[in-house]
Amino acid sequence: MIKEQCIGFLNTPPLWEDNLFDIEQFDFPDLDMESFQPAVIPRNIRLGHQIEYVFMQLVTHSPNFDVMLHNLPICDEIRTVGEIDFILKDRKRNQLIHVELTYKFYIVDPAVAEPLHRLIGPNRRDKFVTKLEKIKKIQFPLLHTEAGAQALLERNIDHLDLVHQCCFKGQLFMPYLNSEIKIGGLNHDCVVGFWLRFAEFNDPEFADAEYYIPTKSEWVIEPSNQVPYQCHLEILKEVNARLLEGKAPLIWSKSKNNVFKKFFVV
Repeated sequence: MIKEQCIGFLNTPPLWEDNLFDIEQFDFPDLDMESFQPAVIPRNIRLGHQIEYVFMQLVTHSPNFDVMLHNLPICDEIRTVGEIDFILKDRKRNQLIHVELTYKFYIVDPAVAEPLHRLIGPNRRDKFVTKLEKIKKIQFPLLHTEAGAQALLERNIDHLDLVHQCCFKGQLFMPYLNSEIKIGGLNHDCVVGFWLRFAEFNDPEFADAEYYIPTKSEWVIEPSNQVPYQCHLEILKEVNARLLEGKAPLIWSKSKNNVFKKFFVV
C-alpha cells in the first residue's frame, strides 16, 4: 500500500499552478516509478506526517534534487517557534529551495460568498485561506528571523540564498449534484468527488451501491476492489457513529458495474 500511497500523492495535482497568491508551486519532477522501491512508512502517525515520508522518498528518488534538511525545528531561547519542512538543492540550477509541504482535503461550500473562502475541511476545522496566510506570513518569513537564520547557518545554509516554494496538493469535493461552483484561480483538476449530508446519503437512491470507509492512510489512493465493501444499511450505521464523534468520514462507493466514486458525508 505504501507504493500506492506514493503514486496517489504524485498523481494529485497541485492546488494551483505556477505562481499564485505570491506563492510559487514546487514543480515536482518526473520520476521512474517502476524502479522506485519505497521504504516502510509508520502507520501510527497522522496522515500529514505520512505525506512527509512520501515526499522525502520521492524527492530522494529524483536525480534532480538533494535533500539538505527536513523537519528542522526553530527555537528561540525558551520555546519552539516553528519548523522548516524541507530545504532542497536543485542540482541543475544549483539553487537552494525552501519547500513547505501541504496536502489537504477540502469540501467546497457554496453558502460562502468568496470563492477561495469556500474551501474548508470536512470537519470545518480547517480553511484554505487560513493556511495560505500561515504560509505567507509565518512559515516563509520564519527562515529570515534571527532564530531561523541562525539554525540554518549552523547547517552551513545562508537564509539569503534560498527561494521559497510550496508543494500544495489537494483533493476537492463539490456539493452533491452541484459541481460548477467557482473556486477562484484554483486548479479544477483537483476536484475528485462530492460531499453531502447524512439525510441525503440516507436516500434510497444510494441503496444499490456498496461502500467502504478508508483509513486515513488510504485517503490519498484511488478506490479499488481490494477492500471489503458493505451494503448501504451497514455503512449508514458506521457513518452515523463517526458523525456523532464529530468526524466527517470519507467514503468509497462501488456500483454494480464497478464504477467507483468517493465522497464525504458531513
